[in-house]
Amino acid sequence: MGTLDDVVPSIQDLKVSIQDSTLVYPLQWRNHDSPMFLSNIDQVLNFHVQTLHFFPANPSYPPETAAAALRTALQKVMEEPYDFVAGRFKTNPETGRLEIDLSRAAGAGFVVAATEYSLDEIGNLVYPNPGFMQLIVPGIEKFDDQPLCVIQLTSFKCGGFVMGLSTNHGLFDGLSSKTFLQNLASQAFPDKPLAVVPCNDRRLLAARSPPQVAFPHPELLKLKLPIGQEAPPSPSDPDQDDLDFKIFNLSAADIGFLKEKAKSDGGAAKITGFNVVTAHIWRCKALCSGTGEGPNRESMVLFAVDIRSRLRPPLPLSFCGNAVLSAYAAANCGELEAGPFGKLVGMVAEGSTRMTDEYARSAIDWGEVYKGFPNGEFLLSSWWRLGFDEVDYPWGTPRYSCPVVYRRKDIILLFPEIGGAAAGNGVNVLVALAPKEMAKFQSLFYKFLA
Repeated sequence: MGTLDDVVPSIQDLKVSIQDSTLVYPLQWRNHDSPMFLSNIDQVLNFHVQTLHFFPANPSYPPETAAAALRTALQKVMEEPYDFVAGRFKTNPETGRLEIDLSRAAGAGFVVAATEYSLDEIGNLVYPNPGFMQLIVPGIEKFDDQPLCVIQLTSFKCGGFVMGLSTNHGLFDGLSSKTFLQNLASQAFPDKPLAVVPCNDRRLLAARSPPQVAFPHPELLKLKLPIGQEAPPSPSDPDQDDLDFKIFNLSAADIGFLKEKAKSDGGAAKITGFNVVTAHIWRCKALCSGTGEGPNRESMVLFAVDIRSRLRPPLPLSFCGNAVLSAYAAANCGELEAGPFGKLVGMVAEGSTRMTDEYARSAIDWGEVYKGFPNGEFLLSSWWRLGFDEVDYPWGTPRYSCPVVYRRKDIILLFPEIGGAAAGNGVNVLVALAPKEMAKFQSLFYKFLA
């Protein structure tokens, strides 16, 4: 338990120089007569996600050898089964829907770079150094002929390197992104089959005709935009530069304490690590954000639920695309402050179990009617157990994998510790808040762990 304030990196300018920047094309290409369908979940998630994968030096795979293998692997997977990675977004003028144009192989980006520093010199990899932005190609939100996937391989002077991957979220959710990395890694070996054959039929998540919205969906915000009108960007804090930023660590022992606390409070719901961590953070975030409304103010936390196994019939686990929906838990601040912790954990568990086949299909149909997006007080985005650092490349597994972090008060991120499960299965909690709110959040964070 504690914060990682003492590991703020001293080196924030990594002095990265670009050595080569090009488009990479599939080895073979079959033009498609029709574009790739994107579900209503894919439609909402049309923003870029950047992840970093740090590798220590491997004498058998110096950075230039790894770059060549990775480039070839990207060419292979864009031939099949990830041909859509070489496509481009376009808007259908008749329906207003986003699609992926596969009439030509437009290619993915590939960048080779180098930094003057060694891997050990850049500091604690858990702390999101602003300099890490130099290790990826920033996502471009305008889709006019911009690559949907860009890889940047940056070598360190010690012989290690980092792979910066930028993809549009419309291509993959967390699970299918890991599958993409597993397949990319497999094709970097000389003669190895795909690790997983993905299911690319996104029409499995198409809305019903006619749509059947059977639930109220308070976790979603209605827009009712005309067909073809661009949706506004999701709300962000205008004063991001004024936010404090802290990383709180919950050890395996802390999580065990929260589980026991939930049990002793009479919690009969599913008491999991994720549920107790979410309830703990939700309580702290709601109570630190005083707006003068007092104990009657309602707070809603959103968190992603994988619907693959919840649909009837279930989706294949290898489903490639976005198969996650926002679950929610809501309560007023009076309940969150005075209520038994076990009850709060039960509310989070109920939010997850609410996501049945009927509820998920209703949410997808809701998107067909209203063209809206998830909306709550804040979103808890978990990268805790995605297992990106378990992917086996020819040069080994990453020392650490993480997304590039932006400071937003409406998003709290969960990251694994370096070493993942082998490190004890604790979790790092990344929070950005106004200074007064941060001080209160920190006080509450430790108060409720006592």
